[in-house]
Amino acid sequence: MYPIILLSVFGVVTLFLGFSKSKNILLPSTLLFLAIALGSNFIEWGKGPFLYFYDMLRVDNLTLAFNGIVLISAFMIAAISGGFQDNADSEPAEYYGLMLFSLVGAIMMIGFDHLIMLFIGVEILSVAMYVLTGSNKRNLRSNEAALKYFLMGAFATGFMLFGMTLLYGATGSFQLVAIQGFASNMSVASQSYIFYAGLLLLLIGMLFKVSAAPFHFWTPDVYEGAPTIFTTFMSTIVKTAGFAALFRLLNHTFAIYNFWWIVIAVIAVLTLLVGNIGATSQNSFKRMLAYSGISHAGYLLIALTALTKPTQNAIIFYSLAYSLSTIAAFGVLMLVSKEKAIEGQPNERYEAFNGLAKQNPLLAFVLAVSMLSLAGIPLTAGFWGKFFIFTSAAERGIIWIAVIAVLMSTVGIYYYFRVIISSYFKEGDTVRIRVAPFYQIILVLATFLTILFGLAPGIFEKLI
Repeated sequence: MYPIILLSVFGVVTLFLGFSKSKNILLPSTLLFLAIALGSNFIEWGKGPFLYFYDMLRVDNLTLAFNGIVLISAFMIAAISGGFQDNADSEPAEYYGLMLFSLVGAIMMIGFDHLIMLFIGVEILSVAMYVLTGSNKRNLRSNEAALKYFLMGAFATGFMLFGMTLLYGATGSFQLVAIQGFASNMSVASQSYIFYAGLLLLLIGMLFKVSAAPFHFWTPDVYEGAPTIFTTFMSTIVKTAGFAALFRLLNHTFAIYNFWWIVIAVIAVLTLLVGNIGATSQNSFKRMLAYSGISHAGYLLIALTALTKPTQNAIIFYSLAYSLSTIAAFGVLMLVSKEKAIEGQPNERYEAFNGLAKQNPLLAFVLAVSMLSLAGIPLTAGFWGKFFIFTSAAERGIIWIAVIAVLMSTVGIYYYFRVIISSYFKEGDTVRIRVAPFYQIILVLATFLTILFGLAPGIFEKLI
């Protein structure tokens, strides 16, 4: 609960700091606020579970672990934001304030124990992301992305609310414990189809947030149109919070596993197909990462389909591995696309990375490690993330879905290796890109952790 209170206060303080004459204080203060929130997150580690806000929010080790991933990701993303000084129209205080407020929504989604708390969390996070997506007001792509995201997000919210209404009508409560009790005591003769319909509609609304097919259509355009720093935020923090919420919801409705597992399984396979096949045809590295995000949602859905004892650790580890690699990849993209800009617009095509390794070996190495991890190559955190998920599926006995996932992983090697080939084996402009020291530290840290968890995944298991 401490991060929610602190981030709410810090968000307001950040807005007031925007009135100061110097904007240079905003980035350090935001990083300090995030560090304090991260430290406060683990005060209750191992002491819970605790219930807050009239038993609407649960704080346990699962909540704290996901909160930690979200806050670490936010710290790293803010650190590579560069203070938003590149855009003359930028308002750093507003951007950082919205980022802090959105984290409040993400933490509510992660720890909800009441459907109203889930709705509040989703809306706080979503509204902030709608605004940040369209923050580059002079860019038509950014405006279009914000409009698409808002309209489709509002539509998905309608499904989610209708689902909550039906669940309340069937169970008489918004509490997860009451919903779990209803599902456990529901006999075959008295099956409540209102309950089933409500759960499906709620899942549709949540699956939209994590870019699962067939609710993914907004993702490529929004990721491409939004400023890259906010795309990074969206593809890591929003996805982590979304899957934490889905895990908590499905774990409380496990009594009707035979009803919903096939739905999640079909969506997982469809998401893997759409994400991986769609990524192969992209010429824009940023759009490829958008489809990559869709495919990784499919892998996480496999863990939810299995929902065995190791599933919890598998989702936590995979979320961390994916976030680290994605932040590193987008961090390099922001530097290269700005340096290779065409007519004032960032160059986000694969060709922009041609010859990167010659004058910028560190950036090329960071990019290569992030791509290897996202592809699931051994000695990276991404490999063990996929391994734990496939193991979870095998333990449940759904080998067929694991086989499909392995085949799709081989497809992923093609589009992830394209940028590695461009960096190391193709000729191109060999301009040396200047990287700020702290920016460089964040990229190196993300790469180091990716390799560390790849070499010794047991370290992470001991932490949680």
